[in-house]
Formats: sequence, C-alpha cells, structure tokens
Amino acid sequence: MFTKRIGTLFIALIAAAALFASPKMDKYAEKPLVIKVVETSDLHGALFPYDFKTDKIKETSLANVATLVKELRGEKSQEVLLLDCGDNLQGQPLIYYYNFVATKEQNILSKTFNTLAYDAVALGNHDVETGHEVYDKVNAELKAGPSRAGFLSANLVDEKTGEPYFAPYTIVRKGGVKIAILGMTEPAFVKNFPSILYSGIKVLDMVETAKKWMPIIQQKEKPDVVIGLFHAGVDYTYGGYKKDSVNNENPAQLIAEQVSGFDAIYVGHDHQGWDGKGYDPATKGKVDVMNPEGKIVPIYGALNDGRKIPVVTMTLTWNKKTKDFEITQEGELVDMAKYAPDETWVALFAKEIEAAKAWVSKPIGKMNGSINSRESLFGDSAFVDLIHNLQLELTKDPAFGLKPAQISFCAPLSANATIPSSADGTIYVRDMFSLYVYENWMYTMDLTGAQVKDFLEASYDGWMNQMQSADDNLIAFSKTPDGKLVFDARTNMPKTKVASYNYDSAAGIVYDVDVSKPAGSRITVKSMADGAAFNPAKTYSVAINSYRAMGGGGLLEKGAKIPVADLLSMKYVTSATTKDLRFYLTEYIEKQTGALDPKPLGNWKVIPEDWAAAGKARDYQLLYPNAK
Repeated sequence: MFTKRIGTLFIALIAAAALFASPKMDKYAEKPLVIKVVETSDLHGALFPYDFKTDKIKETSLANVATLVKELRGEKSQEVLLLDCGDNLQGQPLIYYYNFVATKEQNILSKTFNTLAYDAVALGNHDVETGHEVYDKVNAELKAGPSRAGFLSANLVDEKTGEPYFAPYTIVRKGGVKIAILGMTEPAFVKNFPSILYSGIKVLDMVETAKKWMPIIQQKEKPDVVIGLFHAGVDYTYGGYKKDSVNNENPAQLIAEQVSGFDAIYVGHDHQGWDGKGYDPATKGKVDVMNPEGKIVPIYGALNDGRKIPVVTMTLTWNKKTKDFEITQEGELVDMAKYAPDETWVALFAKEIEAAKAWVSKPIGKMNGSINSRESLFGDSAFVDLIHNLQLELTKDPAFGLKPAQISFCAPLSANATIPSSADGTIYVRDMFSLYVYENWMYTMDLTGAQVKDFLEASYDGWMNQMQSADDNLIAFSKTPDGKLVFDARTNMPKTKVASYNYDSAAGIVYDVDVSKPAGSRITVKSMADGAAFNPAKTYSVAINSYRAMGGGGLLEKGAKIPVADLLSMKYVTSATTKDLRFYLTEYIEKQTGALDPKPLGNWKVIPEDWAAAGKARDYQLLYPNAK
C-alpha cells in the first residue's frame, strides 16, 4: 500500500512537472492565451497625483497606472505583464527625499512598485545618477516577478568578476507560457556622470551585450517569448551617433535589426512614446522594424511622468503542426489622464506622502517677484543668471572648498519653470527642483580663453539658427526634409536641434552672438565682466556642472576640442563638491539676509538685435502658444 501510494504520487509529480515545464499545450490552439503588456518608464518620481515641485495636483502619475492595472487584472480572460523601463529615482522632490533625506526608510520607489507587483524593472541612467548607496538599496528592496528580482541590466558588469552587477534577465510565466525579459541600460551615461557614482561597474555596449545574452537565454531557458526591456531610445542618430558607434546612447532599434530572437522590445529614456513602429532618421518618420530574418519586431515605449503608456495585447496561439506559438501583438499609447488615480492605492502611502510634503514646504528664503525659464531660450535671462551668480559665489566661498572661478557655464535645465511657486515670494525647498532639475555636482575646470570661446560656438550652433533675415527662426528647430517642424513628445513642443539643457551661456565675460554668421564664427568676446581684457591664450577657472564637465552634450568635446578620455579622467577638473549642486544652492539661499532680486546680467546679446527680436516673437509662439 505504501509503495503503491509512493508510486502513484511519483507519477503524479512527474506529470505535473512535465505539464509545467512544457507549456506549449494544444489548449491554446482552441483558446489562445491573451496577455496584456503594460509598460511604464521615465516616471521621474511621479508616483502620486501631486506635484511636489509646484504644490499642485498632478494630472498623471503611477496612481493613474494603478487604476488601469487593477482594471486589467480584473479581467479573468487575460493575463497581465507589468514592466518598467527605468529612470524613476530622480525628478520629483518626493523621490529625492527618500533617496537622500529619509534614508532609513524603505525607498518609496521599491515600496510602490512592490505593491503593484511589477514583473520586471530595468535600470535607467538617472537611477545610476543617484549613486551606489541609493540604487544598491533599492535593488535589494525591489521584489519584481516570481524571481523577486531587483533591477535588470545585462550590460553593467562587476569590474572584478566580469559578471552582471544586476540581474541580466528574468523569467516570468503567464498562463504557463515562459517569458524571458532581458534588461539593459543606455551606456552613454559614463560621459555625463562622475565615475564615483558607478565605481566598480564596467559599462558595455548594448548591441554586443544583446548578441551575447540572446543565445544564452534561448539555450538555457528555452522561452516561448523573449522581450527586450531597454532603458534606451530608438533614434540611434541622436547626439551625433552613427549606426556603428560603440556605446550608442539610443540603440534599441539597432538591437531589433541586428539581433534575432526578440518578439518585442520595450524602451525608455527618450520620452517620445512608441506604439509598435521604429524611426527612420532620413524622413524623421515612423517605420516597421525588421530583424535579420525579416520578421517585424514591434517597439513600444512610454512617455515620461506616466502621461501615456503602451498597452499591448499579445495573443499566443499554439500551432499544432509547427509545435510553436504564433504571436500577434496590437498596441496603443493610452492617455493616463483618462484614468482617475487609484485613491485606495494612494492611501497606502499617506504617511510617506505627508512626510515628503512637510519637507518640501520648508521655507528657505524670499524673492522679489518671480522668474521663468522661458526667456532663457531666447537670450540673457534672470533665471539662468541667478544660477550663474550662485555658481560663481559658491566657488569664492572658502566653506565649499572650490577653486575661485572667473567664468560660469550654465543652461536652463527646464524649458518652462517658474520660481518661486508662492504668490508672496517665499522660496521653498520645492522651488529648488524647478530651479535645478538634476542631481549634478559642482566642478571647476581650467580652460583657455580660446576653449571658452569655442565651447560657446558649439553651444550656440545647436541652440540658434543661422538667420538670413528677420523672417527666419531664431531657434534651431529640427525639421523634416520638406521643412516641417518635428514634434517632440518629451517637451510637448516643436523639436529643437538639441535639448534646451544644452543651451549653455556664460557669465563672467561680455560677448555678442551674431546669428547672421555661420556656426563657428558667431561669438565675439569683448572683455571680462569687470572690464579687463579677455585673453584667448590665458587659462581661466570655469564653474561648470558635472554633466557638462564629463562631456554631457558634447560641447567640451566638439567645441573646446577636449578628448572624451581626458574628460572622463577629469584631467581639466580642479575642484569638485561632495554633494549635488542643488544642495549647495539651497544652502546659499538660506544664508541670504534679504530677499533675492534676480535680474539679467546683461553681459551678452544676440545680434542683429532687430532680427533676434523678430525671431524671438515668432518662435516664442511656436514653443509657448498658451503662455500668458
């Protein structure tokens, strides 16, 4: 009896194991398996329906996605696969608070993601920007999918072992179907971030990494579906890269075209939103993407801040003849504003939300009036000049341990931000996240006068159009071959040649920008700000953020002709802060005894002035049609 029972149990276990290990069952031929794939990406801390920067209701956030996911999971006729493509640990004061202030608490990102039961989460470049202490902690706290995995990133490897620093892929089963998800992170961040942020990690090319891991996954796991979860964009030409460039910042489409085996690719980083098609750099339009065998590989990607996210119906039908699944996919970008936030889900985090609100509501100073970054796109502005002044002052304060700087470089990091957020001029902690969006460090560099001038030439080349008359655009816009403006989903504006966070101007010198002249011959430096002569051969100390100093935007490489290797080795850097620039800007404002009264420095202008004025009036309406 005992033996018979054991034998029966053994046979049953074998049968169950076989069923689980071989999910390719004929039942899916009669009733195909339907999987709803939902992807978020680039939330940048937008977890709840409240903007911690502006003290206003936020139209879209992860809370809206929570409503959609609950609705989809309520449909028993389908499975739900919930993915995220990274860049969630930076952006909103909420996430900064749990990254760097309330560090003993579980990070709000891992807490919210775990409650929504994400199946896989890729690591983004701005997640890396937070540093080891933050992303290592969140990686340990994340419990994604059946493997309870943290971040996925196959191309970030441990320098000592050569093995992936994070999980390279994860396996998820839906309805018995085995899904392999390979995660990767755009590798160009090494040109933008101080190496201390990713110490001990070697960053590899994404295309080559995909070629390595695809056969490993197929041979070891024998999955029914393979998905790429890449924190990288689709337009491989962005930033001046070419098809064969190593460590391309946006190689997602190149991977689809060059590496067989992917059934779908989900992307982030570029904030553009992708609904199944890829990008044609020649026409600047969307096209089907084919793998080496001529199979269409759909590409999907979300907009930032949870504005629109792809919802894809993946249908798997078992083919009895081929003994394989036939996969069809139909997806769309769903406007999350159509879904109300899940208030029940938000209520789970009431204590965490109130703690962050209390912190961002701390007053740190006063300002006479308000300033907006919009003016910064067209010329000298109070918004950017406030940062210039603060940067120069910081370098001259012995308390910060920086080399005193004669010149400052800075760009508007937001194209449409107003500070302070209050009506009475009170500056709160929250306002610092509008004034300075990213967690950049403060550096000083030694550059010659000639390098300063050439740096500015490169900046204004990407920034301003060469005008032939007053009827031309002042701003350098991206246009189709037939001259039409290209829409940028990232900014909800016409797409500019380069992003506005690469519109670097200078303080400490007096100069003109002649937009009637071709690129490379527009800048005339008249003098130093104090009236002293500007000497191209002299070495000057320049205040600059870490993103730019490490090569971000390519201005030092293209303009000042400094090799990337020298930038990455910090050869020209003479001093650096130990905390992010926003921290020091906040501290500086707190020390002021009176109200700030920011004004444009008036140290540079665009000429011919009448052309510039006409171009500004025209382009302002294009970029800000609803501005008052």
